[in-house]
Amino acid sequence: MTAERHVARAVGVTTSSATAYRVELRAGAHHLVADEPASGGGGDAGPSPFALLLSGLAACTSMTLRMYAERKGWNFAAIEVEARYDLADDGSASIHRTITMPAELPADQHDRLADIAERTPVTKAVRAGTPITTTMRTVDASSPTAHPAS
Repeated sequence: MTAERHVARAVGVTTSSATAYRVELRAGAHHLVADEPASGGGGDAGPSPFALLLSGLAACTSMTLRMYAERKGWNFAAIEVEARYDLADDGSASIHRTITMPAELPADQHDRLADIAERTPVTKAVRAGTPITTTMRTVDASSPTAHPAS
């Protein structure tokens, strides 16, 4: 039997009284809002689900590179990670990630950070196509757990 380790949990709730597509999110002690842009029928009150996915990839990449650089004693001002999700006319999807680092970074450090970026936890999860198991459940609408409290 394979042991599992809990890494993260998020809860999203939308209600019929919320504006179209707005979702209240909880991730640990953090409260966020997700929404679709106005061009997609939403209220643009927060990032879209794809923007949140890309934010996770960008955050994980930045954090991992910073942790690695700090352990090595490499000092530089900033690491910027931009991630973009593209759909081709044939329906195929791709993510393009651009990592910007200071020009004065030595080539060997640049190359090592590029290698590390390919092995960040979120990069690996996205590339592996992490399986998703869905469980449907019902709850009485008058139940206090029908809409979990913030």
